[in-house]
Amino acid sequence: MILVDSSVWIDYLRGAAEPASARLDALLATGEETLLLGDLILMEVLRGCRSDRECERVLKVLSTLECVTLGGPAIAVKATQHYRALLRLGVTVSKSVDLLIATWCIEERCALLHDDRDFAPFEKLGLRFA
Repeated sequence: MILVDSSVWIDYLRGAAEPASARLDALLATGEETLLLGDLILMEVLRGCRSDRECERVLKVLSTLECVTLGGPAIAVKATQHYRALLRLGVTVSKSVDLLIATWCIEERCALLHDDRDFAPFEKLGLRFA
């Protein structure tokens, strides 16, 4: 299973030639891996739509994926533990959504496909990258 971050979806949907969006394209074409969409990621992607028409187009593409809930009480508590663990290592996580995404992936043993350097420190806590 691979959770695809908004950083990849945004590039992919805009046709940007980035390595992570090319990887997503290949994964979608082969169907070899189960790709997941997170509810918070869906919100981030749709927030960037410039029109209702674009939003409908994006929803059509994303609706083919299983959408998982990335939050909840257990993940929230674990995320704060991860936050403090990274603080002890000298890393401050500035985006709460990224903290929840990384924690969910660690807890669910799900790889993350991303193009966001803010996820790099989470590798020390067990986050796997796709």
